[in-house]
Amino acid sequence: MWILSSVKAAKRTRPAFEMLVLLCGLILLTATLPVHASQHSSGNPSSPQPATSTPSPQFDASRQVNQEYIIAADDLLNVSVIDVPELSQDYRVNADGTIMIPMLSDPIDAEGLTPRQLSAVISAKLRGAGLVSHPYVTVTVKTSRVNSVAIAGSVKSPQIYPLFGRTTLLDVLSQAGGLSGDAGDTAIITRGEIAIRTLGLQDNAGGAGAADGADESVKVNLSKLLESGDRSANVVIYPGDAVTVQSAGVVYVVGAVNRSGGYTLAGSWQDMTVLKAIALAGNVTSTALQKKTVIIRKDLAKPAGREEIPINLKKILAGHAPDQRLEANDVLFVPDSTAKKAFRRGAQAALGIGTGLLIYHAPL
Repeated sequence: MWILSSVKAAKRTRPAFEMLVLLCGLILLTATLPVHASQHSSGNPSSPQPATSTPSPQFDASRQVNQEYIIAADDLLNVSVIDVPELSQDYRVNADGTIMIPMLSDPIDAEGLTPRQLSAVISAKLRGAGLVSHPYVTVTVKTSRVNSVAIAGSVKSPQIYPLFGRTTLLDVLSQAGGLSGDAGDTAIITRGEIAIRTLGLQDNAGGAGAADGADESVKVNLSKLLESGDRSANVVIYPGDAVTVQSAGVVYVVGAVNRSGGYTLAGSWQDMTVLKAIALAGNVTSTALQKKTVIIRKDLAKPAGREEIPINLKKILAGHAPDQRLEANDVLFVPDSTAKKAFRRGAQAALGIGTGLLIYHAPL
């Protein structure tokens, strides 16, 4: 109404009429701008929309392993049939590679199949027997002799652990509770079939890559791994591998010393020498014949199967002779004076003191 009355009034003068028409056009143009802007901001339904990033599903390693894993004899399988609790239980694969499902007359061949393939076979058997019209079956591997790693030697909990994917030596040692007190510096990893196949340790003829089998075992320096954190020493462990942590060995100190016994070459006692061994044994006694001390070392090349290395302990203790390194299973023997020994033996018998041989372990 305001516009019509303004038009009638503006007709009397042409300039005023033109100004009014221009003003009306500007008002209409301003009113339509938000509509077009909103259309562009909301987007045309028919026009392609920009791609929005959606989070990808998480990778389920255990599920993939179960799908790719080939079932073997003695595996323990968990079979779950939805809405049929009577059939949902654990099944052990027999030596002939079969499992027995309740209410099915014939055994089912499981060996050589993947869990997914076995699921399909069980579903078909249940449906064919008329037991379940639309069975939904899942099969997972709980334990497997093939998919395991054996940890033996100087560890706190040596046993067989299930392993369905590759891991590292540190993880395996952690599962075994760590090293024991007599553990040495060397771990030997014996490769299984999976590692041999994965690492290419077989030649084209199917035999081992090395004639002497050297490629099928790996020696790891545990000091580099545990003390210096050398990542190259943290080798990959595959299912079927065996890890053996060697013991450190023992050096024995016997004879005219205050504390006879065996001392493990572990921890701070790894670099054992004659001076260290005498110090650990509480020094020599007053009846010791230091000049006639002998190191008895195992040597199969010798006629008696051992070598006797004479040393002058008196000069070594005085610093007049170089200290000597001891090896694992060496026996450091400090003889006693015959006359003094007889006197002390009578005194010990009177007091009822026995002389037992103890094994001393390095502090952890």
